Amino acid sequence: MLKARPDVEQSLKIILSSLDDMKAEDTTTIDLRGKSSVSDYMIVTTGRSNRHVGAVAENVAKALKESGLTGIHVEGLPNCDWVLIDTGDVVVHVFRPEVREFYNLERLWTQGPTAARKA
Repeated sequence: MLKARPDVEQSLKIILSSLDDMKAEDTTTIDLRGKSSVSDYMIVTTGRSNRHVGAVAENVAKALKESGLTGIHVEGLPNCDWVLIDTGDVVVHVFRPEVREFYNLERLWTQGPTAARKA
Protein backbone atom coordinates (compact mmCIF):
# COMPACT_ATOMS: atom_id res chain seq x y z
CA MET A 1 0.00 0.00 0.00
CA LEU A 2 1.34 3.43 -0.95
CA LYS A 3 1.84 6.07 1.71
CA ALA A 4 0.03 9.35 1.27
CA ARG A 5 2.30 12.20 0.22
CA PRO A 6 3.10 14.32 3.29
CA ASP A 7 1.72 17.86 3.27
CA VAL A 8 4.05 20.85 3.61
CA GLU A 9 3.80 20.96 7.42
CA GLN A 10 4.60 17.24 7.69
CA SER A 11 7.52 17.64 5.28
CA LEU A 12 8.81 20.54 7.36
CA LYS A 13 8.67 18.44 10.55
CA ILE A 14 10.46 15.52 8.85
CA ILE A 15 13.20 17.81 7.55
CA LEU A 16 13.74 19.63 10.85
CA SER A 17 13.79 16.35 12.78
CA SER A 18 16.31 14.87 10.35
CA LEU A 19 18.52 17.96 10.59
CA ASP A 20 18.41 17.74 14.38
CA ASP A 21 19.25 14.01 14.30
CA MET A 22 22.26 14.70 12.09
CA LYS A 23 23.50 17.56 14.31
CA ALA A 24 23.15 20.22 11.62
CA GLU A 25 23.99 23.62 13.06
CA ASP A 26 22.33 27.05 13.08
CA THR A 27 19.16 25.91 11.30
CA THR A 28 16.89 28.74 10.15
CA THR A 29 13.39 28.30 8.71
CA ILE A 30 12.12 31.10 6.47
CA ASP A 31 8.40 31.31 5.70
CA LEU A 32 8.11 32.20 2.01
CA ARG A 33 4.33 32.05 1.77
CA GLY A 34 3.24 35.27 0.12
CA LYS A 35 6.87 36.10 -0.84
CA SER A 36 7.52 33.40 -3.44
CA SER A 37 5.40 31.30 -5.76
CA VAL A 38 8.18 28.71 -5.99
CA SER A 39 8.14 27.35 -2.45
CA ASP A 40 6.39 27.72 0.92
CA TYR A 41 9.47 27.40 3.13
CA MET A 42 13.23 27.70 2.88
CA ILE A 43 15.48 26.06 5.42
CA VAL A 44 19.11 27.10 5.70
CA THR A 45 21.49 25.04 7.82
CA THR A 46 25.17 24.32 8.27
CA GLY A 47 27.31 21.20 8.30
CA ARG A 48 30.75 21.22 9.90
CA SER A 49 32.62 19.81 6.86
CA ASN A 50 32.04 18.61 3.31
CA ARG A 51 31.46 15.10 4.62
CA HIS A 52 28.96 16.33 7.23
CA VAL A 53 27.11 18.46 4.63
CA GLY A 54 26.76 15.40 2.38
CA ALA A 55 25.63 13.13 5.21
CA VAL A 56 23.06 15.67 6.42
CA ALA A 57 21.65 16.13 2.90
CA GLU A 58 21.51 12.40 2.19
CA ASN A 59 19.77 11.76 5.52
CA VAL A 60 17.14 14.44 4.84
CA ALA A 61 16.47 13.11 1.33
CA LYS A 62 16.21 9.53 2.65
CA ALA A 63 13.77 10.53 5.42
CA LEU A 64 11.59 12.39 2.91
CA LYS A 65 11.55 9.46 0.49
CA GLU A 66 10.69 7.05 3.31
CA SER A 67 7.75 9.30 4.25
CA GLY A 68 6.30 8.86 0.75
CA LEU A 69 7.52 12.08 -0.82
CA THR A 70 8.48 11.71 -4.47
CA GLY A 71 10.07 14.05 -6.98
CA ILE A 72 12.78 15.28 -4.61
CA HIS A 73 15.55 17.11 -6.46
CA VAL A 74 19.04 17.19 -4.93
CA GLU A 75 21.97 19.24 -6.26
CA GLY A 76 25.54 19.66 -5.03
CA LEU A 77 26.34 16.24 -3.58
CA PRO A 78 29.57 15.75 -5.57
CA ASN A 79 31.32 18.72 -3.87
CA CYS A 80 29.23 19.09 -0.69
CA ASP A 81 30.06 22.78 -0.21
CA TRP A 82 26.37 23.62 -0.67
CA VAL A 83 23.70 20.99 -1.18
CA LEU A 84 20.19 21.97 -2.21
CA ILE A 85 17.20 19.71 -1.60
CA ASP A 86 14.00 20.81 -3.37
CA THR A 87 10.75 19.09 -2.43
CA GLY A 88 8.61 21.63 -4.26
CA ASP A 89 7.03 22.97 -1.06
CA VAL A 90 10.26 23.22 0.93
CA VAL A 91 13.77 24.09 -0.25
CA VAL A 92 16.63 23.06 2.02
CA HIS A 93 20.12 24.55 1.73
CA VAL A 94 22.89 22.72 3.59
CA PHE A 95 26.14 24.73 3.62
CA ARG A 96 29.67 24.51 4.88
CA PRO A 97 30.12 27.49 7.27
CA GLU A 98 32.28 29.63 4.94
CA VAL A 99 29.96 29.09 1.98
CA ARG A 100 26.87 29.97 4.02
CA GLU A 101 28.52 33.16 5.25
CA PHE A 102 29.53 34.12 1.70
CA TYR A 103 26.05 33.71 0.14
CA ASN A 104 24.06 34.85 3.20
CA LEU A 105 20.71 33.66 1.79
CA GLU A 106 18.83 34.54 4.97
CA ARG A 107 19.51 38.22 4.40
CA LEU A 108 18.00 38.07 0.91
CA TRP A 109 14.71 36.69 2.20
CA THR A 110 14.35 38.33 5.61
CA GLN A 111 15.08 41.99 4.86
CA GLY A 112 12.25 44.23 3.77
CA PRO A 113 12.16 45.68 0.24
CA THR A 114 13.50 49.07 1.37
CA ALA A 115 16.41 47.52 3.24
CA ALA A 116 17.24 45.32 0.26
CA ARG A 117 17.58 48.38 -1.99
CA LYS A 118 20.27 49.99 0.17
CA ALA A 119 23.79 49.66 -1.20
